[in-house]
Amino acid sequence: MQVDHHELKQFHVSSAPYARSGELDAFLEAYGRSILRFEIEPVDGHPLQFDFMLRSLPDFAVASGMRSPMHIWRTKELVDNDDILLVVVTSGAGELGQHGRVAAISNGEAAWMNGTSASFAIPKSSHTVTYRFRRDLLRPHIRDLDDLMIRPIAGDSLVLRLLTGYSRVLNDESALATADLRRAVTVHMHELAVLLLGGRAEVHAVDGIRAARLKALKDDILQRIAQSSLSVAEIAASQQISERYIRQLFASEETTFTDFVREARLDRAHHMLTDLSPSQRPINAIAYESGFGDLSYFNRVFRQRYKMTPSDARKQAKQQNGARR
Repeated sequence: MQVDHHELKQFHVSSAPYARSGELDAFLEAYGRSILRFEIEPVDGHPLQFDFMLRSLPDFAVASGMRSPMHIWRTKELVDNDDILLVVVTSGAGELGQHGRVAAISNGEAAWMNGTSASFAIPKSSHTVTYRFRRDLLRPHIRDLDDLMIRPIAGDSLVLRLLTGYSRVLNDESALATADLRRAVTVHMHELAVLLLGGRAEVHAVDGIRAARLKALKDDILQRIAQSSLSVAEIAASQQISERYIRQLFASEETTFTDFVREARLDRAHHMLTDLSPSQRPINAIAYESGFGDLSYFNRVFRQRYKMTPSDARKQAKQQNGARR
């Protein structure tokens, strides 16, 4: 049997069970020092609350979640790598410190830090995302890497938004279905990190930029999918890129903007039709809420995609649900 050495590992870390049993010291040892490799100390008498999801590939990792007010730092004894960390405060506030430098960040802002000696103070309950990058994969492309640490990055930075948006691909099982796809995600994330650090977009980095752009496009479309008037012009304005570039990005996946929108709307409609909760919506309402402004067109493309009518799809879901009981 072939061993996949590039698998995605993910697990949930929470202090809540330890707090209930009065064993927070065990949490600080098991998760703080042994797994996260940081000292963690509550501040100002606030009870420790730590609830994070960790997702890790061999050369890249993301930790996201809520923290109560606390102080985090790494001692020499806990250093087991020289990775570079990108800390993003999605809500709340934090202050990073290292070698006499201090960076205060909040609400969408970010800063780089060297994981070997930095500290992170969180004055109030905050949601943060920390990305771990391999130093040796960044260093060939960035001069004086350590000089770029502990410098705030504005929340409206385009590259930061592309990087954080693309990182959500770690939640998509289909995008991580093979070792090659998982390796590609690691490569793309490091390419985007180089850009965020001020490096040049070399030829090899084009794939990372394209992948991040395409994911940002799809996420934007899916958020607006219920709008029957959704157009490529609207998405182009939202993403601040040209309509031509959007068409090129979709062409790289052998599809079009129109096809992607139609398939996304059909997926949404099918999910709503086969949802057997008590508050089922009428079929015509589902069509409109999925962005189809023309009911006859919806019925036609639904039949083409699923080889059945919308009412048949609902009936089949009910029959399958009854057979399972």
